[in-house]
Amino acid sequence: MTQKPLNPDSPLLQPVTAGALHAANRVWMAPLTRNRADADGTPNDLSVEYYRQRAGAGVVISEGSQPSAVGQGYPNTAGLVTDANEAGWARVAEAVHADGGVLVAQLMHVGRIAHTSATGGATPVSSTAVAAQGEIFTTSGQQPFSAPRALETDELPGVAAEYADAARRARRAGVDGVELHAANGYLLHQFLADGVNDRTDAYGGSAENRARFVVEVARATADAIGADRVGIRISPGNPFNDITESDVSVYETLVTQLADLGLAYVHLLAPADDPVVGKIRAVWPGTLVLNTGFGVDSERDDAERAVADGLADAVAVGRPFLANPDLVVRWTEGADLNEPDPDTFYGGGAEGYTDYPTLR
Repeated sequence: MTQKPLNPDSPLLQPVTAGALHAANRVWMAPLTRNRADADGTPNDLSVEYYRQRAGAGVVISEGSQPSAVGQGYPNTAGLVTDANEAGWARVAEAVHADGGVLVAQLMHVGRIAHTSATGGATPVSSTAVAAQGEIFTTSGQQPFSAPRALETDELPGVAAEYADAARRARRAGVDGVELHAANGYLLHQFLADGVNDRTDAYGGSAENRARFVVEVARATADAIGADRVGIRISPGNPFNDITESDVSVYETLVTQLADLGLAYVHLLAPADDPVVGKIRAVWPGTLVLNTGFGVDSERDDAERAVADGLADAVAVGRPFLANPDLVVRWTEGADLNEPDPDTFYGGGAEGYTDYPTLR
C-alpha cells in the first residue's frame, strides 16, 4: 500500500554516527544469509552487484561470514578466512563505497549449528558438547546437526584471535567495520544462553561468566581494528536454533562491560515493546540499532516511531531490503514495495538476488 512521503525532517533520514561509522541515514540493512558466495567462501560478481545495489542504506551489514573454517555452518556462505576471501570483500567494499555507502562485515561463527560437510570434516565446536535439536541444510539436503565438542578453556583465546584476524582481513579489504554475531543461536549466543552453556569453568554458570567469552572476543577484535569499528548483535531470549534462556539479565551484564570497551554500536534484535529494549538502552551509552523484524517484516512507520521515541538511534531492516534495493528511496517517497520471494532467499543465482527492480 502506498504511504505518504516522509517529511524531510523524519528521524529516519537524519545522519547518525556510530564510532568511526558515519551513516547518511538511520535505515540500516540487516545481515541476510543468501548462500551465494563461491564454494570457498569468496564473494563473487553477483555479491558485488547485490551489495552495490543496496548502498543507499545508512550502513550495509553483510551476510554472516565465518571467521574460521570450523565456523562455517552452511554451503556457500561468505568467509573472511583466506586471501581469496579478502580479495572478494575488497571488490564488494569498493562497489559500496563508489555508490556512497558504508559497509560492515558481520562475523558469524556458527558453533554447534553446523554439519561436518560444511566444516571440512572437523567436529563443530561450542560452549557445550550437546548437539542442537533440529536439522540443517547441506549439499545433500536436510541433515541433523552434527554433535559438537565443547571448547577447552585454553582454546578460547585462539578462537577470539580468529575473530580478530577476520576483522583485520575485513579492514585490509576496505570494509568499514565488523559486527560480532552474538545472536540467533550461533557460537557467541551459545556461551550467553544458560539453557545451552553447561560449562563448569570460568565461562559457565553466572551471568558474568557466561558473558566473559563474548567480552574477550570483543576486546580482541577491538584491539585488532579499533573499538570504534566494532559492533555486536544480540537477541535476548530468541529461541532460534535451539536456544533456551531463562536468565536474560546476562545481556545487561554483557552490554555494561562492552560499554567500557567503547564499541561502535549494539544491534539489538527484539520487539519494540519488549522490556529488554529499555533495559539495554539504559546501560548502553552508545549508538543502539534496533531490529524488530525477525518474526515479521519491519514497517516504515514503526521504524520511524522507534527512532523518534528514542528507543533506538537507528533501525536495521532485513526482508524489505532484500526485495527493495532502493528501500530508503521507496520509504522516503512513500512508494510501493516489491514483495520478496522466499523461494529464492537461499542459494541460486541472480533471480531473487540482484534482479529486483528499482524505481529509477
